[in-house]
Amino acid sequence: MRFCIALLLAASSTDAFVLSPLSQPHAARQCLPSRPMPRSALSMSTNAKESVISTEQQPPMADVEFPSILEELRDVAMKLHTREQAPKEGQAAAPAKPAEPFVPTQKDYLQFLVDSNAVYAVLEEIVNTQPGLAVFRSCGIERTEGLEKDIAWMCKKFDLERPDVGMAGEKYVEGLKN
Repeated sequence: MRFCIALLLAASSTDAFVLSPLSQPHAARQCLPSRPMPRSALSMSTNAKESVISTEQQPPMADVEFPSILEELRDVAMKLHTREQAPKEGQAAAPAKPAEPFVPTQKDYLQFLVDSNAVYAVLEEIVNTQPGLAVFRSCGIERTEGLEKDIAWMCKKFDLERPDVGMAGEKYVEGLKN
């Protein structure tokens, strides 16, 4: 078992961690403190024998000036937020809430299943024809057979007629094929 061996060197100006040459290159991340180090910047130098990670104090965030483009972007973003989203600075009008919430019916759910079946059929076709996607063939994530069973069950149980693929399903299928 390999251990990350870290020696804390006492230095008057900086704190440093020296990693032994026995540790792996990615061990530097494992030796860093798990909690964030505010107002400090990490610098790391490596050579064949050892890796050194040190922290240097940076000025507090209040002293740092942001570029004017960030201030402009923030102003524009606040104009797009509502008071509900940003109570202090939101400027956009809140959208009207619908009088009655949408309640899907069995017919709506059947349409969703038919659209999903069309999309999954195209996805499976793509996976079966692309050599780079061979790892996804016959791995248990196929959905068309299960969706066909669910569609048939809903049509029989609730005496519904199977709908054609809807506009949303057709657009998604078209996007996948292109």
